[in-house]
Amino acid sequence: MNESKQIGFWTCTALVVGNCIGMGIFLLPASLAPYGFNATIGWGITVVGCIALARVFARLARELPNADGPYGYVRSTLGELPAYIALWCYWVSLWITNAALATGVVAYITAVFPQLGQLQPSLFALGLLWTFVVINLCGVRTGGGVQIVTTALKLLPMLAIAVLAVWMLVEAPQAYVAHPPSKPISLGDAMAASTIALFAMLGIESATVPASRVENPGRTIPLATIVGTLLTAAIYLIVSTVPMLLLPEQELANAPAPFALLMDRFVGEGVGRWLALFVVVSGLGALNGWTLLVGELTRTMADNGVLPAFLSRNNRRGAPGFALIVTALLASAMILMNYSKSLVNGFTVLSQVVTAANLPLYLCCSLALAVLWYRGKRLDDKAIRGLALISALGTAYSIFAFIGMGHEAFMMALVLAAAGLPLYLFMRILRVRLNRS
Repeated sequence: MNESKQIGFWTCTALVVGNCIGMGIFLLPASLAPYGFNATIGWGITVVGCIALARVFARLARELPNADGPYGYVRSTLGELPAYIALWCYWVSLWITNAALATGVVAYITAVFPQLGQLQPSLFALGLLWTFVVINLCGVRTGGGVQIVTTALKLLPMLAIAVLAVWMLVEAPQAYVAHPPSKPISLGDAMAASTIALFAMLGIESATVPASRVENPGRTIPLATIVGTLLTAAIYLIVSTVPMLLLPEQELANAPAPFALLMDRFVGEGVGRWLALFVVVSGLGALNGWTLLVGELTRTMADNGVLPAFLSRNNRRGAPGFALIVTALLASAMILMNYSKSLVNGFTVLSQVVTAANLPLYLCCSLALAVLWYRGKRLDDKAIRGLALISALGTAYSIFAFIGMGHEAFMMALVLAAAGLPLYLFMRILRVRLNRS
């Protein structure tokens, strides 16, 4: 591929950070408030688990640099059907996420600029969605450039929260012990909190999806995955803990915009409103990143014969044009069906569906690494042990997350996987007939 149409380390890192830090983090402190210090323990579990998963993706990228991303990792180790099921679930979750992001951004834009509230919300959301489709139709480097800029901007409110935390520690340290969480620590609550926190970390695999468009993927993808995951985890631990310690538990739990409330309370009335502007930037950046990924993933699946072949065609700028348009149409349908739901309710449902849809991919990639370990006679003993340990940690955390989400989320994943089987069978029969003709 022409190097001018490839992306490098900074774009890959921006994809990881930018896709993880979407809009969920701006609601997460309120969601986790009822769990008290169990939320901090849950965050610790999630961070350790996600670092293990990041190591899984990083090692797969290093061992299989020509595999064209997660689909290739799983297909070359576990087989075509497991690869299809895992990536089908993941693929559906991407365009559902884009629909929710577009809807959520509209809600925040109208809060910052009330005059825009006169626009029809669903049409406004559709306009945002298709704007980023057009951007990504201009090529992966264009979409990647937008991702770097929006990721840098969305880190500013995170930095503001961190600065506020240090300032309060120096000027009024007693504020940190004025409202201690009352919820007792328990394993069940810690597990529940960790699964909620996992939703905010979804996207750690982002650098692997456009693998065929990455410069030196065997080195760039592992490094970007680890750096992006560690940076995101550090940011989340800080910005989730500070509101929990500085605001009363009940007030935080009922806050529609926790960070805005925090800034209004300790910096000045009205400051929080402008924080919403960065929420918009954060949402737009995530929308751009997930649009780029869903196009690349659709192209990869079509290249492998499990989605219609026309979806693999690139336009003259090297972008998967038909893939971007078709997935945007699916997301548009979701917007038209769900735009009237509130932001908080929408993200509550989204977190369950999308997290459940991501876990099969995480589990299959961890098992794929186990297969590489089993086949690893060509590797030295130390490398073999490393593969085994990383695979075991990733598999254990994926199973833990399934258990923590409960029976309902597990059934969601099964239903979603089953929904894709008719298309898989149809495409398989079609391929057999074409090969015979």
